[in-house]
Amino acid sequence: MTDGPRLDVAGTLSAVEADAPLVNALTNEVTVNDVANATLHWGGLPVMSDDTREVADMVAGADGCLLNMGTVSERGETAMLTAGRAANDEGVPVVVDPVGVGATPTRSAVADRLVTELDVAVVNGNRAEITALTGEDAEVRGVESVGEYADIAETAIACARRTDAVVVASGETDVVADAETAYEVDVGDPMMGTVVGTGCMLGATLAVFAAATADPLRAALVGTAAYGLAGERAAAGEYGEYEGPASYKIAFLDAVAGMANDDGFDLSGRVREVRS
Repeated sequence: MTDGPRLDVAGTLSAVEADAPLVNALTNEVTVNDVANATLHWGGLPVMSDDTREVADMVAGADGCLLNMGTVSERGETAMLTAGRAANDEGVPVVVDPVGVGATPTRSAVADRLVTELDVAVVNGNRAEITALTGEDAEVRGVESVGEYADIAETAIACARRTDAVVVASGETDVVADAETAYEVDVGDPMMGTVVGTGCMLGATLAVFAAATADPLRAALVGTAAYGLAGERAAAGEYGEYEGPASYKIAFLDAVAGMANDDGFDLSGRVREVRS
C-alpha cells in the first residue's frame, strides 16, 4: 500500500467557484432538497428537472448530470435515460447513484440499463451496491448496505471495468477506483452515517466536481476527500455545537459551504493506493 496522488482540494474548489457549474439532478424524492443544497453549497447551481418534456433541453445546457435511482419508477427510469442520453450527446459528465441495486430485480434491471446504455463518468454507491452492480452477491436491506466486504478494492476495480466509469464505494473507509487502480480515502466521521441522504449528497458532490474537473478519477478522489473533510469539521464542532443527527446535518451543510473559504487541507497519508 502506497500513498496516492496529491489532491489539490483548494484548487478544485476554486475552479468550482469560478465555473459555478449547473448540475441537473434527477434524484431521490426523499432527499431532493439535500441534494440541491449540497450542490449549491459547493458552489454549483442546482436544477432538479425530471420531466421528459424538458429534461433533455435542460441537460443540454448543464455542466453535470446526476442520476439517482433512490425512488425508482417507470417514469423516473425513462426520465433518467432521456437525461443521460442528452448528457452523452452534449459531452456532459454523468454521475450514476444506483441506490438499492441488488435489493429487488427491478432496481437491478434499472441500474443495469443506466450503466450499460449510457456513457457514465462516475458511479457512486455503498459497498453492497457496488458489489451487486458487478453481479456478485451482496447484502442490501432496503437501500442500506449490510454485511462485510473485505475485497471491496478489487470489487470496485471490477465494477469500473464493467461500467467503464470511475467507481466510488462509500463506507467507513471510502474506495475510489478506475479499471486499473483503487485508492482508499480515509476521511469522514461516523456521524455522517446517522443522517439519511449523505450518500445522495455525496453523489451531488461528485457531479459538481466532475463538472469542474476534466479527469473523472481526480474529480472523484477530490470530491470524496472534500466531502469527508466537511463531515469531520462538522463533527469537530467547527460549525457549531450539535445535539444529535438533525443538528449535525445543519452543521455538515454549513461545513460544505465553508470549505471554499479554507485552503488548509492536509490529506497526508489519508489517500492510499491499494492495488495497481
